[in-house]
Amino acid sequence: MPRFSVIVPAYQVQAYLHECLESVLSQSCPDLELIVVDDCSPDACGAIIDEFAARDARVLPVHLPENVGLGRARNAGVARASGDYLLFLDSDDTLTPDALRAVADRLKETGDPDVLVFDYARTYWTGEAVRNQAALQLTEQGPAPFRLEDRPGLLRLLMVAWNKAYRREFVEQEGFTFPPGLYEDTPWTYPVLMTAESIATLDRVCVHYRQRRLGSILRTTSERHFDVFEQYDRVFAFLEERPELAQWRPVLFRRMVHHLGIVYSRRDRLPKGSRADFLRRARAHYRRYRTPGVPVPLRARVQHVLIRFGLHHTYRTLQLASALHRRVSRRAGKLLRGLRTAALRGHYRVQRCLPLRADRAVFAADDGRGHGCDPGALETAFRELAPHIRTAWVARPEHHHTIPPGPRRLVPGSAAYWTALARSRYLVSNTGFDPGLAKRRGQVLVQTGQGTPLGHIGLDLQERPAAARGRDFARLLRDVDRWDYVLSANRHTTLTHERVHPGRYTTLEYGHPRNDVLLTAGPADVTRLRASLGIPEGTVAILYAPAHRDYRRSPYRSLDLQRIARRLGPRFVVLARGHHAYDAPLTTSCGRVVDVSDHPSVQSLCLASDALVTDYASLMFDYANLDRPIVIHTDDWEAYEAARGTYFDLRAFPPGAIARGEDELIDIFATGHWRGSRSAQLRAAFRERFCPHDDGRAAERVVRRVVLGETELPPVVPLGERRPVPSAASALTREPLATVPHPAGAHPAAHAAALTDHL
Repeated sequence: MPRFSVIVPAYQVQAYLHECLESVLSQSCPDLELIVVDDCSPDACGAIIDEFAARDARVLPVHLPENVGLGRARNAGVARASGDYLLFLDSDDTLTPDALRAVADRLKETGDPDVLVFDYARTYWTGEAVRNQAALQLTEQGPAPFRLEDRPGLLRLLMVAWNKAYRREFVEQEGFTFPPGLYEDTPWTYPVLMTAESIATLDRVCVHYRQRRLGSILRTTSERHFDVFEQYDRVFAFLEERPELAQWRPVLFRRMVHHLGIVYSRRDRLPKGSRADFLRRARAHYRRYRTPGVPVPLRARVQHVLIRFGLHHTYRTLQLASALHRRVSRRAGKLLRGLRTAALRGHYRVQRCLPLRADRAVFAADDGRGHGCDPGALETAFRELAPHIRTAWVARPEHHHTIPPGPRRLVPGSAAYWTALARSRYLVSNTGFDPGLAKRRGQVLVQTGQGTPLGHIGLDLQERPAAARGRDFARLLRDVDRWDYVLSANRHTTLTHERVHPGRYTTLEYGHPRNDVLLTAGPADVTRLRASLGIPEGTVAILYAPAHRDYRRSPYRSLDLQRIARRLGPRFVVLARGHHAYDAPLTTSCGRVVDVSDHPSVQSLCLASDALVTDYASLMFDYANLDRPIVIHTDDWEAYEAARGTYFDLRAFPPGAIARGEDELIDIFATGHWRGSRSAQLRAAFRERFCPHDDGRAAERVVRRVVLGETELPPVVPLGERRPVPSAASALTREPLATVPHPAGAHPAAHAAALTDHL
C-alpha cells in the first residue's frame, strides 16, 4: 500500500500535462501511486497518460467513456486509490521539488492527522511566482494536530481541494465525494475541515498554482458560474444534517457572501445581461441562510447591504465610480510627477552652477537601501579619519532606521538629494547614482563594486540575455567613464573589472572595507550578536545565503530548511538570508529556522554564525576571511552556468565541502565533515587566492589615499598572522553534533572521497 495516492484529472491540458506528471514522478518520496483520469479529453491527454503508464508502473491510467467534469473525474480517481493519503492536483499545476517528502515528514510528526493543509504559490505566465497571502494561517507553531475550532483562520484560505492531504480512511468513513458543476471544491473543503477530528499544517509551498494567460475555467465567461448557488446549497444542507456543526453557520454565511460578491464583481465571469439575475439569486441565498443577530464585520457591510437588497444598479454604480476614481487619480498623479520632475531638473541645473563643496561626501548602497556594505564602511571611516568631511547617506525612507548618527539622511529624488549630488566633492556607491547625474570637474566618484565576482558581470553579460534582462550596456559604459576609483580585494577581481568595465579609473586593490569588521571584532561582539538574534548557547548557527539569480523573479528555494533543521536536531539553528534584490523573505521563521533577510548587516550575521551554506553568492569570499567552515550547495550548477556564466569552476576550487543535494548537505553536517581537516585545507587555499588584502584596514587605506592624498599606506598584515575572532561553535566538541540518523542513501565516506578529489 503506497503512502500517497495523487489524483490528477485531465481535460484539454495537453500542453501542461507532461510537466504536471513529471513533477509528481520525480518526487524524492517515491512511495506513491499516480492516478491520472482522462475525462474523455478530445486532445492528446489520453495518449500522454498512456505513455507515462507504460514507462512507470506507479501510474494508473483511468479513461472515462464520457466527459463528466472535474468533480466526478476526481471521484473516479478516489475509487481506485489505495494510498494512506489522498492528494489532488490539477493537471496544469505542479508539485514543488521534495513536496511529498515534506508532507510525509509532517504527517509523521503530527501523528497522521485526518487532514494536512499546506501552502501554494501562484505562478504566472510571465514567470512571476507569488506565495499565498494568507500563509500566516499555516504556522506550525502551537500544538498539532488540532481541530478547526482551534484554528478557525484556516477558513480564510483558498477553499480548494489541492492544498491538502486527506487520510483516505477518513474520507471513506465520512463518505465525502465531489459534486458536479463548477466550484465543486466548495462543498468538499468546508465539510472536510469542519468534520476532521485532527488537522495539521505545513508551512511550505508544495504546489505551484498556474495562472494561465488564457483557458482557465474561472476566467471563462459562462452561465456555469451560477453553479456556485447549488454548491452552497450543498454546504448548508450538510450543516442541517449535522446539528453539532451549527456553530459554523455564521462563518460559512459570511464566506458565502464574500464568494458571491467576487463572482459578481469579476468582469470576466458572468455573461452580459446576466448580472442582475445573478444578484437576484444572491439576494435569495442571503435571506435563506442568514443567521439573525450575528454581526457583520465593518469592512464587509457595504457588500452585505448590496447583496441583501439586490441593489444591482447601485452595485454597478459604485464599481464604475471606483474605476473612475482610480483612472482620474492615475492621470493626476502622472501630471504631478511630471511637473515635479521638471522642477527638480531645473533645481539641479542651478545647483551645478554653484561652487563645489570640498568638505562634502555622499554615499549610497544597493539602490537606496540602508547603511551598509562597502559604502557604509567607508562612510564610517570618512567620519573617523577625515572628520572635516561632512557625510550624507542616500536611502529610501523605510531604510532610514539603519543609518547611524552622524551622516545626513537623503531621500532619493528629493531636492536635497540633487543638491548633494551637484555640490559634493566625493560620491561613493556600490551600484550607481541617478542616470541624470552629470559629473562635475573636481568631483571624485568611488565605485566600490559588489564584491569578488564568481558569476559574469559587466560587458560579459552581453552574451547572457537571461541574466542581463535588458540591461543597458551603453548606460553602463557611461557610468564607467565617470568612475575615478574602483575597489578590489584580489587580483582576480582587478583583472575582471579592467576587462568588463573598461575605463580610465584607478583600481585600489586594498581589500573590501565591509570586511574590516570581520577582522577587528572580538568575542564579546560575537556573544552580543548571537544574543540579539536569539541563538541559544551551545548551538551551531548555520547562515544560509543563496545567490541572486537574475533569470528568476522570485527567490530560488531549493532547500527545505525546516526539514534540515529537524534532521540535524536541536543543536543546530538555521539563519536564512534572502538576497536583497528580491525584497522578500527567503522563508518563514519557525522553530529553529529564522529568516534574517531584513537584517541590516550581513557582516553581523557572518560574525554570529558558525558556518556558511551558499551556492554561488559572493558572500563566500567575504566569509572566508573569518576562517570558518563554508559548505557549497550546487544542485543547479549547470543551470546557473548556462544562464549567468562563471569565471571559474567552483566545484574544482571550493572553499569547503560540496553538497549536490539536500541529503548530502544534511550528511555533511551530521558527520562533522563541515569542519573537518580536509574542509580546512580547501578553505586555506581559497583564502590565499581571494583574501590577500582583507586584514581589517581596507577602509583606512582608501580614505588615506583618496581623501587625505597619502601614498605611504599601512602595510598589509600577512594572511598567516591574522587572527579573526573564533566562532561560538569552535569551543564545542569535535564529535558530530547532529542527533538524527543519516539520510537514507547518504554515506559519509562518499563526502570524504569528494573532498579528497578537490585537494
